[in-house]
Amino acid sequence: MLGETIRLAVRAIWRNALRSFLTVLGVVIGVAAVIAMVTVGQGSSAQVTQDVAKLGTNVLMIRPGQAAMGPRSSSTSERPFDLRDVERLIREVPAVETASAAEQSQMSAVAGNVNYRTAVWGVSNAYLDATDWPVVLGRRFATGEEQGGRAVCILGETVRQELFGNTDPVGDKIRLKSMSCEVIGVLEAKGASSFGSDQDDIVMIPIRTFQRRIAGNSNVNMIYAAVRDGASTDLAKGEIEAVLREIRRIGAGEEDDFNVMDMKQLASMLTGITDVLTGLLAAVAAVSLLVGGIGIMNIMLVSVTERTHEIGIRLAVGAQARQVLQQFLVEAIVLSLMGGLMGIALGLSLAALAARFMVIPFTPDPVVVLGAFAFSALVGVVFGYFPARRAARLDPIEALRHQ
Repeated sequence: MLGETIRLAVRAIWRNALRSFLTVLGVVIGVAAVIAMVTVGQGSSAQVTQDVAKLGTNVLMIRPGQAAMGPRSSSTSERPFDLRDVERLIREVPAVETASAAEQSQMSAVAGNVNYRTAVWGVSNAYLDATDWPVVLGRRFATGEEQGGRAVCILGETVRQELFGNTDPVGDKIRLKSMSCEVIGVLEAKGASSFGSDQDDIVMIPIRTFQRRIAGNSNVNMIYAAVRDGASTDLAKGEIEAVLREIRRIGAGEEDDFNVMDMKQLASMLTGITDVLTGLLAAVAAVSLLVGGIGIMNIMLVSVTERTHEIGIRLAVGAQARQVLQQFLVEAIVLSLMGGLMGIALGLSLAALAARFMVIPFTPDPVVVLGAFAFSALVGVVFGYFPARRAARLDPIEALRHQ
């Protein structure tokens, strides 16, 4: 019986194929929008997690001053660290495996006739260890180069391409300000970060070289500390704060004049923001499903009006009201399910294109896909019931008068 009802519903829909397609277009757009928005949002969250993992999930970033998101320059009221603070952290905090001072400045790098503006970072080999950033060409800094502040540098892949193309730059020289710097290595390519910045657009030099030849002081405004495997980052964070409070002579009850950021906290914060935005966009997109449902209700009301004579004949020959209600309700559900299937195909296609364009993972969620499909069926039931009930309540005699 149900199979025959579905067959009749499909035949009725096919008789007005164009009108039926335009009717379900709202459902198609709604389902596609929800799936595309949620899939892209989940891909963005996954990309954020991957990017933070590249920085090291067991890495703590320490800065002078109160916590603040994003790039910043040091303020005169923020007392900087120095290299002795870094050494004390390594020596006195058991949970810290290694730590590196880091300073950076934007400037032009010149190789031959090519001039390219980039970020120059003063670091130590410990920074490469903490961020798990290998050198794929050449070598890392030698101990004597770090301690003696030699003019040597390691290039990011973007800088290498801009200054030397695909050639091996190891042994060549570049100029940073007035300093001639020997290229000793090239870093592994990392690509863009979650903030859209190119992580490979970088030149690394020893931190002492940066202080003496570029900054002209011994200030340290950033420390990266790598926590030992198996050690708690929360425990390490507490120990670091205790040591720094002692170094900086911060009394009991006084606020810290520095902040320690856990990369896991940063990842959680960023993914939380992404999830909220994804939810809001998906909710807005879901409104179009309601619009599609109203369209289905309207077209089913028109169909009842057009087919009153057919309904009257069925009721006159003995069809029960519930059978007429079932037929029109099944038509509405079939319409909405067709829209749901087309919406799933369209939504996944749009999400795949967006993922490729935005360079993020394509991570469709079966729960979201099935949920959108189930919601489209619910739309058919809810908005198809009223027209179906109206058809079932028609008076056979009145219906037959509509010739």
